[in-house]
Amino acid sequence: MVASGLADYGWCYVNIDDGWQGLRGGKYNGIQPNKKFPDMKALGDSLHALGLKFGIYSGPWCSTYASHIGSSCDDPEGRYWWVEQGLVDEFQKLDRSKLDKEAIRSFGKYSFARADAMQWADWGVDYLKYDWNLNDEWWMRDMKEALDATGRDIIYSISNSSRVTMGPALLRYAQCWRTTGDIRDTWENLSRIGFGGQDNWAGFTGPGHWPDADMLVLGKVGWGRKMHWTQLTPWEQYTHITLWSILASPMLLGCDMEMLDPFTLSLLCNSEVLDVNQDPLGVKGVIFTKGDGHMTYIKPLEDGSLAVALFNLGDAERVMGFTPHKLGLYGEQTVRDLWRQQDMGKVSKKERWEVTVPPHGCAFYRLSPGVTDEKLEGLYR
Repeated sequence: MVASGLADYGWCYVNIDDGWQGLRGGKYNGIQPNKKFPDMKALGDSLHALGLKFGIYSGPWCSTYASHIGSSCDDPEGRYWWVEQGLVDEFQKLDRSKLDKEAIRSFGKYSFARADAMQWADWGVDYLKYDWNLNDEWWMRDMKEALDATGRDIIYSISNSSRVTMGPALLRYAQCWRTTGDIRDTWENLSRIGFGGQDNWAGFTGPGHWPDADMLVLGKVGWGRKMHWTQLTPWEQYTHITLWSILASPMLLGCDMEMLDPFTLSLLCNSEVLDVNQDPLGVKGVIFTKGDGHMTYIKPLEDGSLAVALFNLGDAERVMGFTPHKLGLYGEQTVRDLWRQQDMGKVSKKERWEVTVPPHGCAFYRLSPGVTDEKLEGLYR
């Protein structure tokens, strides 16, 4: 992340997902790492020395999705019966040929959230992905209180498939929460997740509270023999980043970091696109207009300017556009193309700006000055 230049554009969290966990022990009887991660404290220190931050994974069930131990247990000492019976591999992961994974996916009688949170704080953890489904308030609050008790500033990210009915609880306890199941690198999956319900979370988005549309499926994705270059076309990748940017969704990379090609880097290192995502006002972009196979999103920004994204969901190119007056803007606007990072021209309040958008593609603009506090004179209707 540092050598590629990503860190210079604000990418800073390095998050270990499921698979690091060994057994309980240590000072707090917290989860210790398996032999893949021999020294978590040194790992955290090395990340911090690079100016990066350290993320980790767990869940409130007795086991995690990948069948490592979780942050609850039916035994008060934190002993897990399937481990005691030797039904695990060398990495303390359940051997699924010996026991069905669903047999251990349950909430335990005893919470070890405090023990785990204290251990993570000692390692210098800055971010927790806490993963289970269906998300409920009791276990969400349990870990939040444990993290708070450490005295360390740890981002609390809930996963997965949170429901809008849980919005009030998520606002109280979490900084991020997954709004969907796991994303895949296909247009069908991307468009369903991205355009199919993110608007529902607009009332729960703001500084410190970020609905998460899941990871970015760019570059070389997958793992093991399933590693492959993303199946998204270049224009679909532009749509992916543009949509996540205007939605104010957290941006997390799931690709092989050692195989970042110039095109992928160009998508991830466009400061003007990232500025919309990171705008301090924290408004979630919403659908302004939509029709058969196309959508227009808008997002007000802190300086009064307006981000506008035009999406063509169809299989043929489409002429799309907007009129500043219909967007609620009064004066002449400068139209800046955020992907090209250049001003494309000016448009008067009732003049229509049009562009041809490729199939599954987009156009991404910033209109300035946008909404101003200047005194209006004359007829503006």
